[in-house]
Amino acid sequence: MPTDQFLHEVAITAIIVKDNKYLITRRSASKKRFPGMWTVPGGKLETSDYLSLEKDTEHYWYNVLERTLRREVKEEVGLDIERIEYLTSLATVHGDGNPSLVISCVADWASGNVALKKDESDDFAWVTSEEAKHYPLIDGIHDELAMADRKRAGERLEWSRTSGKSISS
Repeated sequence: MPTDQFLHEVAITAIIVKDNKYLITRRSASKKRFPGMWTVPGGKLETSDYLSLEKDTEHYWYNVLERTLRREVKEEVGLDIERIEYLTSLATVHGDGNPSLVISCVADWASGNVALKKDESDDFAWVTSEEAKHYPLIDGIHDELAMADRKRAGERLEWSRTSGKSISS
């Protein structure tokens, strides 16, 4: 278990929507966590995402996660995104003992063509949530895609298992 219960790595991910399909990427084989598995783009919050910026109020920076997500998506897949909306959150303690908090969002594709950062991902596909069932997604991602479908249809909901366990290794 983690030695400091208050320290977590914070990550944010984007379920990117373009032409009613979602972008999924395959994690490079060299990745420490979930190598070769399919997921959605995103990454970790870094203090540099806000420390160099002027504060929005006397004490706070706002939209830090949104800025981080835009940066990560641009770096990892070369796309610009807009209309970022919260979808769900999850927490885990990885095999190396490090706890993570992940904020999952839905965002619209704004511009750009997919250009993968090869040390992050080595393949991509634009899929419907139904088509995504044929990919070895990290467990829980298919449920998030199904949740994104429902959110885009106007439902307000929280994450739940929708279709049985995803393919995983």
